[in-house]
Parts: sequence; C-alpha cells; structure tokens
Amino acid sequence: MRITCLVFGIAVACGCSLVSAQEKPGLPDGPAHPIVLHAARLFDVETGKIVTPGEVLVEDKRITAAGTSVPHPAGAETIDLGDTTLMPGLIDAHVHLFLHPGAEDLQTVVESVPQRTILATLAAKADLMAGFTAERDMGTEGAGSADTAVMRAINEGLIPGPRLRISGNAISILGGHEDAIHYNPAQHVLSNADYANDAEQIVETIREQHKEGSTFVKIYETGPDEMVGPGERSPGPCWGDKYLCAENQLGEQAGDPEFWNFHTPYQYTEAQLEAAVREAARLGTNVGVHDQGEPGAYIAAMAGVASIDHATQLSEKTMEIMKAKQIPAVPTFTIFEYFADHAPSPAAAARERAMLDYKIHEFKRQVAAGIPFAVGSDVGPFPHGTQARELELMVKYGMTPAAALQADYLNGARILTWQNEVGQLKPGYYADVIAVPGNPLEDITAVERVSFVMKGGVIYRK
Repeated sequence: MRITCLVFGIAVACGCSLVSAQEKPGLPDGPAHPIVLHAARLFDVETGKIVTPGEVLVEDKRITAAGTSVPHPAGAETIDLGDTTLMPGLIDAHVHLFLHPGAEDLQTVVESVPQRTILATLAAKADLMAGFTAERDMGTEGAGSADTAVMRAINEGLIPGPRLRISGNAISILGGHEDAIHYNPAQHVLSNADYANDAEQIVETIREQHKEGSTFVKIYETGPDEMVGPGERSPGPCWGDKYLCAENQLGEQAGDPEFWNFHTPYQYTEAQLEAAVREAARLGTNVGVHDQGEPGAYIAAMAGVASIDHATQLSEKTMEIMKAKQIPAVPTFTIFEYFADHAPSPAAAARERAMLDYKIHEFKRQVAAGIPFAVGSDVGPFPHGTQARELELMVKYGMTPAAALQADYLNGARILTWQNEVGQLKPGYYADVIAVPGNPLEDITAVERVSFVMKGGVIYRK
C-alpha cells in the first residue's frame, strides 16, 4: 500500500488522516471548489505580528484573500482549524534529501544511486508532512543529477514533497571539501562533489549541471574546519595565508578575542566565485556557498553570492558587506547540535561541542551586527522531518521568534528566487499553508508540531 501511494501520486499518506485533490499521475490540481481556512490566529509575515482571528481563501492553487476575515464564495468549503495559527509553509534553505543518519561520508561506496533516490523520495515526503513546503537541496553528495528526477516527480504529482530548488552535486576543488581524501587511491573512491579547479572549469561544470536539471549552484568555498586555541600554531583564519588577510584587512576583531580560535581554508578566489555568480545569473539563478568562516566568507560576500551557509565565523568587514548586499547567513545550528550529541567517541564529542559553543558565541555577534539571516537546517545526517528545531535554536541563541520566522519566510523565499510565490499569506501567492498549535510568537517550538499542511491548494495533512 505504501508503494502504491508513492508510485501513483496519491497524496494520502498511508497510516495518516489525509485528504488529496489528486488521485492520478500528473501535476496536482488545486481544490475543485474554493476553500476557506479558519483558525484562532494568523501570522502576518510582513509585520511580524499575529492577527486574530485568521482566515485564508484558497481558489485553485493560489491564495485569493487572507486576514481576519475573507469572502466566503458560494460553494466554498470552510475548514475550522480551531486554536491554531495559520502560517505560510515553512522554508528550509539548506537540506540534503540524499543523506540520512549514519551515511554521510561513505554513501557513494555503500549505497547505489537508485537506492539513495528511493530514500530521497521518502525524505521529501517526511519534510512536507512536517510543514516544509519549499526547500533548497544543497547537493546530492555524490548522486549527481538524481535530484532532478525527484524534483520532477514531485512537480508532476507522482510523489508528495516540497517545492524544490536543486543543485545536483555541489562543486569543489580536487582534493577539497567532500573529496574522498585519506582512502586508498587505487580504489578510486568517488568525490561527493563535481571537480572544478579554475574559473573556466567552474563555468563548464555549472553548464553541465544546468543541462542535467539543476536550478541553482552550490559551491564549497571552505573546509576542512578546526578549532585552534590561543598559542597553537598561528591561530585564526590567516593561518597559511597571512598575505590574503593583510591585503583585505581581516585582522583582530574588536572585543572578540575568541574570533581567532577557528580556522577553515578557502578554496576559490574572488575572481573564480565571481565567474560562478555571473554564469548563474546568465542562467537566471544564483550561487549558495558552504562557507564556515574567514577569509572565505569575505571572498564569497565580495563575489556576491546569494547566501553564506554555516557562517560560523564572520569578520566585521564581511558582515558590513553582507548587510550592504543583503546576503543572508544560514546558520544550520541543528546539524552542529546533532553531531555534538551523536559523536562516535568522547574526543569527537568534545571537538563538536567546542565547535558549537564557538558558533553560538559568534552568532550572537552576528545578530547584534544586524546581518540578514535565512533558515536552513542541513537536515539529512539527522532525520528528515525534524528540522523545525532550527527555528527553536535560532531563538534560543539570540533571535526573537518573529525575526526568526521572517528570516525563514522572507529571506528564504528570496534566496530560492520565489519571493513573489511563497513565504507569505497574500493574494496571488501559492496556497502553501500550515497550522501550528497555539501562538508561535509566544512559543516558537509550536513549529515543531505542525497539525495541518496544504501545498498548492492540496491538503496533505489534516
């Protein structure tokens, strides 16, 4: 029965109480009649406030009215969701549908691409049922363009899942982040990324990925990462390239001696990243970078990337550029917490905990500096469908609930280039609507208990 649900595109999930307007393969239709969603509250994304009560009018796949009351056309079905808050579908700007717990590093060796693709379809379903109606898949980690098949199957109504922006494999240098380093070279263990070592190769790789269906570009700009305590080697971001730091004035940060206790080498120069940004723009899309810290973050910001993901270490100069260019940081706290809590040894746990503690310290500086944020969890190495905890952690470490939700909806939609389609309950936007118990501005953990999910006018969870 579960296989039948997936193959024939019925949005009813076996074992759950769900409704679907689509019972045949093909692009899901909206509801056959108007639907009015009614709840005790509605979150107004633009103002960051709750309005009471809340109603949304859905016709076909779109919202035609939203507010404290809406028209009730003849023949409309009213669904009363009780003491809940109506919100747009959540956005996760950093996911890995092709990863699952316990298989982050060796999946290209142990698991076939068909097997991983099947698991990716289940991950997409889990994310949707948790209220995530739009996601950016930040690399298949060695599964190439298999994400194209998953995206198309969702778009055609064959399987349930979020709206997707996909990158295929991420792009990295030979011997860089996500390459199969330290394995027997005679075994030719595959990299989890596509190689590109200069600007020309970057452009060629972007074009190849675009041909295979990618809708944005993911690039590894830094890695690997390490904590470097005071007095150890030459600590800080300039270890190994003091000339670059001096040239760009990336020196000591005022009032933050801990800033220098982290090191991550950069992979691409500003000119190389600029070539990627230009080529992505030519194709109508953008570039998101894996970037843990300096000087790579400064390079990425200068090049004009769409987002700096992880963003553990950002200098004052980089943050100024991010504010000027409105480049969001995507903190991905949840994956750091998960690795700290599930480390394979006490030594590894201590390392991961130190990294998380450093990240929390620096995040508070970033919030105080007023840089833009988006919400991305890096879900995959931890279970899909649980990533709403990212919002809880962003609030725990310094943001208000309203600011965290606005970061998710406004900046998330913008870096997915769907800013006029998703992320708000407004006329003309897709009818991607969720309901959560209580008031999320009083208790942000409400987003971890989604009770209703609609995507494009189709109800997937009720």
